[in-house]
Amino acid sequence: MSDVVDEDRRKDGRHPIELKVEYQRLNTFFSDYTRNISKGGTFIRTNRPLDVGTEFVFKLYIPRLDEPLRIRGQVQWVVTEADAAAGSGGEDGPGMGIRFQFVDDEERKGIERTVEKLMIDSLGQLLTSRLLEQSRRTDPE
Repeated sequence: MSDVVDEDRRKDGRHPIELKVEYQRLNTFFSDYTRNISKGGTFIRTNRPLDVGTEFVFKLYIPRLDEPLRIRGQVQWVVTEADAAAGSGGEDGPGMGIRFQFVDDEERKGIERTVEKLMIDSLGQLLTSRLLEQSRRTDPE
């Protein structure tokens, strides 16, 4: 049985975007896509999700960046194909919810700046500012 996401468990608001993601499982490389992203994590659409709790490094390909971002993540929840077909996995289909894992505060701030720039590029400055302000107001930290 999968651990299906509850919208209330997300710390940061998610924003729709599609970016290529590459990661390795054992000796096999996978190429999938994100469906949304926040400063704290992302959802990777895949029919082959890793197990909940799995920590791994993935490459996130961002337009206008020469090199992909290498980000550490941990699988927080999984939506199976059966969950998606039953409508209990949200609109994103099968995949896995990833929480970013940072080595230090500098790495966290760098990833957050990149995600914020992605949001501005796709949503515009005004909407991004409103979404980030709303996220800050609801952030329990």
